[in-house]
Amino acid sequence: MKKLAVIAFGGNALLRGDQSGTIDEQEENVYNTCTNLLELLKKDYDIVIGHGNGPQVGNVLLQHEGGFKMFGIPAMPIDFCVAETQGSIGYMIEQQMRNVLEKENMERDIITIITQVEVDKNDPAFQNPTKPVGPFYTKEEADKYAAGTGAKFAVDPRGRGYRKVVASPKPMKINNIQSIKNLARDGQIVITVGGGGIPVFHVEPHKLQGIDAVIDKDLASSLLATQIGADEFYILTDVPKVCINFNKADEKRLDRISIAEAKQYLAEGHFAEGSMAPKVRAALYFVENGGKECIITTSAELGKDAAGTVIYS
Repeated sequence: MKKLAVIAFGGNALLRGDQSGTIDEQEENVYNTCTNLLELLKKDYDIVIGHGNGPQVGNVLLQHEGGFKMFGIPAMPIDFCVAETQGSIGYMIEQQMRNVLEKENMERDIITIITQVEVDKNDPAFQNPTKPVGPFYTKEEADKYAAGTGAKFAVDPRGRGYRKVVASPKPMKINNIQSIKNLARDGQIVITVGGGGIPVFHVEPHKLQGIDAVIDKDLASSLLATQIGADEFYILTDVPKVCINFNKADEKRLDRISIAEAKQYLAEGHFAEGSMAPKVRAALYFVENGGKECIITTSAELGKDAAGTVIYS
C-alpha cells in the first residue's frame, strides 16, 4: 500500500509576516509550497492537506466589522469566517496544485472539503484565549482596538508586534472522516480541516451549532492524521528545524528527538505558546497515537535527506 502523509500548511506556506496579503502574494506562496510537495507525489505518496488561516480569518473578521460600521451589513461570527477562509484558501491550493501538476504532466483530482470539527463548549480554552488571528499591530494600535471592541491581544513571541487572540478549544471529532480517508486512499489530493476546522458543538442533542473560536490547525491535522492512519505527518512552518534556546547565543537546532525529549523541552519552556509549542504538542499527539514520525520543517525541505526536526516514538 502507498504511504499516506498529512501535510499541515502554515507559516510562509500561505502568507509571510512581512506581506500585506494580496492575492498575488498568497498565490505565489501557495504555488511554491505545492511545487515542493512534488517530492512526495513523485515518491507515490497519497496526501491530505490541512492549512492554517490565522492572518486570513482575522482579515475577514475586520472586513465584516468594517462592513457593519460603514453599511450596516450584519457581521458574521468567527465560525462563519472560518468557513469562508476554508473555501477561499482551499480554492487557492486547488488551483495552484493543479498548475503544478499540469506542468509536470501529472494527473490527480484535488478536492476541498468544507469541514466541521466538534469541540466541547465547556473547554477551559474559552476562559483563556490564546490563539492569534489577524495582522500584527503596534502596542498603541492594539490598545486602541481593544478599548473600542473588547478584543484581547497578546505580544508575538518573535517580536513582530501584537495580535488579537481568541479561544482555541481542542478538536474532539472531525466530521466526514471516513470519506476523507477513502478519497485519499483512492489517490485524490484532499484539502480538509482548513483553519483547524469550523468549530461546532451540540447545543442540544442532534443539533450542531457554530461557536466563537479558532481550532489550532496543527492539532486538528494531527487528529486527522491519526484517525485516517497516516504514516507520516508534516507540519510546515517558517523555520527549517525546531530549536532550543531559540534566538539566543547557544541556540541549537534539533534533528531527531524522542517523545521523552520533546516533552522535556516543552516542560523547560523552550517552545513558545502561539508559536512552536502547539506544533510540538500536535507532533506528540500523532506519534503517541499510532503515527510513525512527525516532521516539522519548511516546505522547501520536503523530500530532502535529514529534513526538518523528526519527532519519533
